[in-house]
Amino acid sequence: MADDDKNEPENPFKGTPMEQLFGAFSGGQIDMNQIMGQMQKMFAPHEGSVNFDMAKDVARHTVAAAGPDPSPTSAQQGAVDDAVRLAESWLDTVTSIPAGATTATAWSRAEWIESTADTWQTLVEPIAEHVVKAMSEALPEEAKAMAGPLMGMLTQAGGAMFGQQVGQALGGLAGEVVSSTDIGLPLGTERVAAVLPSGVEAFGEGLEHPASDVLLYVVLRECAHHRLFQHSPWLRSALVGAIEEYGRGTRIDISAIEQQMQSLDPSRPEDIQEALAGGLFEPERTPEQQRALDRLETLLAFIEGWVDEVVAEATKNRMPAAAPLAEAMRRRRATGGPAEQTFAALVGLELRPRKLREATTLWAAMRDRQGADARDAVWSHPDLMPVAADLDDPLGFAQGESRSQSDDDFDAALGELLDGSGADGSGKDGDAGDEDRPE
Repeated sequence: MADDDKNEPENPFKGTPMEQLFGAFSGGQIDMNQIMGQMQKMFAPHEGSVNFDMAKDVARHTVAAAGPDPSPTSAQQGAVDDAVRLAESWLDTVTSIPAGATTATAWSRAEWIESTADTWQTLVEPIAEHVVKAMSEALPEEAKAMAGPLMGMLTQAGGAMFGQQVGQALGGLAGEVVSSTDIGLPLGTERVAAVLPSGVEAFGEGLEHPASDVLLYVVLRECAHHRLFQHSPWLRSALVGAIEEYGRGTRIDISAIEQQMQSLDPSRPEDIQEALAGGLFEPERTPEQQRALDRLETLLAFIEGWVDEVVAEATKNRMPAAAPLAEAMRRRRATGGPAEQTFAALVGLELRPRKLREATTLWAAMRDRQGADARDAVWSHPDLMPVAADLDDPLGFAQGESRSQSDDDFDAALGELLDGSGADGSGKDGDAGDEDRPE
């Protein structure tokens, strides 16, 4: 029996919805129930280009296979509640932007998947839609005519395969993240500060800092993110818009795929599997996509830089462990975990800020020159925001020398915001400013 197992061919569809279907034919036995069940999953109707029901199911199974994932205990929930209260009181002293979270919660990895799935679908769908469209448009007219009615079925199967891969990536990410805003995007429910105790514990391993300090630092960042996204309603749509533009620029290089397919050895299933995992059908990056990606990375840098700046101010003279924890967080964001790299390879999109230190310097310099209220007022409208070129001269932007607009225009717009914002500089009294914000 052992020899027979060794001689059994490796499943070339391992990790895809076709895996079990291929396995049903192995060993000379056919399990029709297994085949029909797998076919139903592959061709099950679903909205959009990705079967996200399958993605969530695969993500949950991936988490379960990684080991125990107990629900947070009452003690862990209590620790998160206490940390959020302390974090908000510290942040109140360094920023005029009010608290954005009204609820604090602790999540298991499975709860992170359930609570963020809708946002992931919003982010992934535009890319998947344009990949499928680009692949169908790249087919020769004769092939389209021959495929005919099968195109719909192939699209359903493609959505299932994409959903399978997205689910595996999200299941892996669930084992790496520490909070709902860990990747710089608000993935969870608005106004809910959510922390994964298991992720926080893993982040703190080897750092030689008290677990309470590690939790408080993560919570400070989570609460700062919520403040920013609640204060700037245009921010979420700007991030999603950049991702949608990235998807619209998708192009498929059929000739490159054909060349790679010709180099594969059909007798070596592992080669086929490696080609699929390595992005055999990954779209080539177009100039339009690169521009969208640059805009996304720049905006993420400004977000993360502002969070770094206000958390550093909030913890100054209060929390000695904050500086080494900040450096550990920067290293973690710069390299990314295995699951993040898998997700980047899958959709061709890295959700990672560039020039983060320059962005942090820009916000800190603006605070030093004009005060914290001026630093925070910039987020009230996208027209006041710095641009990518300002990251090369953050001190120049802080001194009113923005390359995005003239000094007079910038100072006038910022002064108008500050003058009309009330005594606390929070910007809550200016209704006219709200009308100008893009939806």
